[in-house]
Amino acid sequence: QVQVVESGGGLVQPGGSLRLSCTASGTIFSISRMGWYRQAPGKQRELVADITSDSSLNYADSVKGRFTISRDNAKNTVYLEMNSLKPEDTALYYCNAKANTDWGQRSYWGQGTQVTVSS
Repeated sequence: QVQVVESGGGLVQPGGSLRLSCTASGTIFSISRMGWYRQAPGKQRELVADITSDSSLNYADSVKGRFTISRDNAKNTVYLEMNSLKPEDTALYYCNAKANTDWGQRSYWGQGTQVTVSS
């Protein structure tokens, strides 16, 4: 069984910063990709950023230059540094890990952490 747990969300003023963390645990052989998604009320879940095991990066256009994703492969942990936050960044942020386990390669999701940008 694989568990994915996010932390670091909260309330921040526009222009502020937050750092999200996500750790995958369990019987994991390897993780090919870890990423952050978000879902605002009434909207579909969208990719924010992801990173492969060899550090290939991918960002949504809306966060380029403001958000930075990084990864600690040894800890199965991914981080999202969010700067210059805007009210439109308000959403529930989910972590995803594509992990190789006894069951083959599967996609695992965390429960989400709320990010609210408001004055």
